[in-house]
Amino acid sequence: MDARLNYFTDPTAGKILKHFMAAGKALKESPLPAATQELVALRVSQINGCAVCLDMHTKEAVAAGESPVRLNLVAAWREATVFTEAERAALELAEEGTRIADAAGGVGDEVWAHAAKHYDNEQLTALVILVSFMNTANRLNIITRQPAGDYEPGQFH
Repeated sequence: MDARLNYFTDPTAGKILKHFMAAGKALKESPLPAATQELVALRVSQINGCAVCLDMHTKEAVAAGESPVRLNLVAAWREATVFTEAERAALELAEEGTRIADAAGGVGDEVWAHAAKHYDNEQLTALVILVSFMNTANRLNIITRQPAGDYEPGQFH
């Protein structure tokens, strides 16, 4: 599959995406746990069907020491016993924040309260921005049919 656009050679993309990638770097440096960030990135990308982001975040998670069992169970996190309550709260918020049209009202109060029980305001802010960031990244990649499979851990950091 060939990409419809090459973001690396397009001048407009270059001007805009350097800021977008800086936001991604700031998220990585936030107090939201790195493992939670990768799990949320994976779940949002699974829901949206973004192969590029699935490739990237699976490889980044493995490089950071994440277990294959946990990565393989992200799509079925509700039934899996390998996630903490905090991670479950983050994954639930990520799902509702991604499926806004399906959730008829967005993120529910109960889901928000569950996340707020496990994360402080700074971490919640990072979580909300991460969900939004991943949804944007997914759309940038899906719309332009960016191919997946060649990502190397640390390539964009």
